[in-house]
This record gives sequence, structure tokens and C-alpha cells, in this order.
Amino acid sequence: MLVTIERDGAVAVVTLNRPEAMNALSRALRSDLARAMREVNDDDTIRAVVLTGAGTRAFTAGLDLKELGEDTSNLGAANAEGAEENPVKAIEQCRKPVIGAINGVAITGGFEVALACDILIASENARFADTHARVGIMPGWGLSQKLSRMIGISRAKELSLSGNFLDAATACAWGLVNRVVPADDLLAVAIKLAQDIASADPGMVGAYKRLIDEGYALPFGAALAHEHAVSSAANGQVSAEEVEANRRAVMERGRGQA
Repeated sequence: MLVTIERDGAVAVVTLNRPEAMNALSRALRSDLARAMREVNDDDTIRAVVLTGAGTRAFTAGLDLKELGEDTSNLGAANAEGAEENPVKAIEQCRKPVIGAINGVAITGGFEVALACDILIASENARFADTHARVGIMPGWGLSQKLSRMIGISRAKELSLSGNFLDAATACAWGLVNRVVPADDLLAVAIKLAQDIASADPGMVGAYKRLIDEGYALPFGAALAHEHAVSSAANGQVSAEEVEANRRAVMERGRGQA
């Protein structure tokens, strides 16, 4: 299987499984990823997802350049809108929170796949690079717009126009990843965070994720108005008994750990 799924309670670990090719996003792997993301999305016993790459060298090196060199019609994948061809769409269409466990390089299309995740945790070996300008292909999966919104426009231009690598520590300092952990701890840390998320009410988690994503795509004023509308409708359905039960559950859980 080019993409595997393993279960850890309510958490699914989805692994890009072409380590010999640095988990490059071949047509077949992209199709397999779409299948895997549909599977975890449709399984109500799964409440959170960890996405990672097999091996130690790469999360994913992006589109398979050898495949592109053999048939340039494969370039259409860079602008594809369907989940079967566009791995970013496959990830974004998942209702469950997706944590990217970045275990090695995330290059160009692989960088875009990383940014499709809701949360990023990087190993100390992780590195990011945008080589679109160097390979002569314009990004079509969102990198040119998402990156500048995450780390600032001048830093995004530095990365995208130079093609230089960004190390994990700097990525964390710039706000690109949530934290950096030792390579041997990466998957355990990502799974623990996914389990924390999975312990919350799945309907509430899904609705809150959607509210954040929808608001982020709007101008700030419109986003606040959108929050008010969604919040007013949702909170009007909550009973005092539910609030009290949830308050007690929060008190029993304690602070949790970031």
C-alpha cells in the first residue's frame, strides 16, 4: 500500500509509504491518499488523524519529478481541484483534525501538503523548502497564499524565491510549526496530542475547526460577524445541564499538557 492506516484508539495514523522515493506524490500515491482520507473521514470511531511519512528522510518530497519528466500531462495535478489528484484537497476535506508529523523534508508540493494539516509538529530533522521557482512550476495547491499568511510576506518571499531550506528550529520560531521534538519522540507526541483532541466531543471539535477555517478565509471584520452568527445559533441550543456536565468534565481532566 502506498498509503497505510493504523489505529491507536480513536486516532488514525495515515502514512505516506514510498520511503525509497522520499514519499514522492506519484499519481498512484495521490489516489491512495484520497482513499485513506475518505476512509478516516467516514469512520465515526476515528476522531483525530496523524499524517506522516515513512522512513526518516522525508515527509514527502512533493510531486514525483521523474513521473513529470516522463509525461508532462501529469503537470495538470498541480492545478487539479479533485481530491484524487490534489492531496491538499484530500486532506482539507477531512472533517477530523489532522496533525502533520513532519519527520524529514517537506519540499514544494510536500510543503503544500504539510500546510494542509491543521497542526504541525516537526522532528528536529525536519526541513522545509519551496523549489517551485527553481523547477519552473507555479504552485497550485495554495502555497503562495498560505505561507505568507502564516509567517509573513517577506519571509515567505525569502523561502519561495530562493528555494532555500528552512530548518525545524527556525520554522518553529517563525510560527510555521507548533513545536519541535526529538525524532524518536515525534510520532508519540503527535499521537498524544491527537488523543487529547479525540477526548473532546467530536461534533464540537468538527464545528470549531470549521469555524476557524471559515473565518481565516475572510477579512477580520467579516470573520467576527461570521463567528457571532455561528455562535449565536449554536449556543442557543445548549442547555444549562450540558454546560454543568461539561464543566465538571473539564475540572476532572485538569489542565492537560501542551
